[in-house]
Amino acid sequence: MIRINLLLHKREVRQETSQTWLVVLMGVLFLEGVALFFLHESKNRELAAHKRTNQEIQQQINEIQKTVANHDQVKAQLAEFNNREEAIKKLQAARSGPTEVLLEVARVLTQGRGPTVDPDRLAQLRRDNPLAVPNPSWDPRRLWLTLYKETDRVVLIEGLAHDGEDVSELARRLSLSNYFQDVKLLPASKTNIEGRGARVEMLKFQLQAKVKY
Repeated sequence: MIRINLLLHKREVRQETSQTWLVVLMGVLFLEGVALFFLHESKNRELAAHKRTNQEIQQQINEIQKTVANHDQVKAQLAEFNNREEAIKKLQAARSGPTEVLLEVARVLTQGRGPTVDPDRLAQLRRDNPLAVPNPSWDPRRLWLTLYKETDRVVLIEGLAHDGEDVSELARRLSLSNYFQDVKLLPASKTNIEGRGARVEMLKFQLQAKVKY
C-alpha cells in the first residue's frame, strides 16, 4: 500500500497563499501611498496658487485703500488745476478777444473790405434781400468814430457821420460780422463842426452791440 503525506502538501499550499496575499496587500498599500503622494502634491499646488491669488488681491486692496485715503487731496488738487486753467483761459480771451474785435472794426471801416462773414450766408442773403448786404461803393471816410467803449462785452460806439445812410451802413456791416450781435441804433442828433473854414452839419450817432469772442 502507498501512503501520501497530504498534510505537508496542504501546509505548503497555505504558506504560498499567505505569501501571495501579503504581496498583493503590499502592492495595494504601495499604490495607495503613491496616490496619496500625488494627491498631496496636487493640493499643495492648489494651496500655493490660492495663496498667490490672495496676495495679489490684498495688494490691490492696499492700493485702493491708498487711493481712497488720498481722495480728498486729489480732488483739491484737481479743483486747483481747473481754477488755474479757467483763469488762464480768461486772461487769454481778455488779451486776444478785444484785439480781434478792434481789428474787425478796422476791416469794417476800410474801403474795399468789409465784415468777416460766412460767404455762403452772404450769398444767400444777397439773393434773399440785396438791401441787407454791405454796399461795396460806400466810402467809410464819410464816417468816423469818436468813442469805442466795451463793458462786460457790451460795446458802445459813438461817432460822426454825414447822414443817416452812413450810420445805417455801419450798423448793417456790424450786424453781419461774426464778432458782433444784437446791434442797436441809439437816438442820434445833429451837430455843427468846423470844417475848412465853414461850419458843417453832421450827424452825431450812437451804436450799441454785443461782442463775440
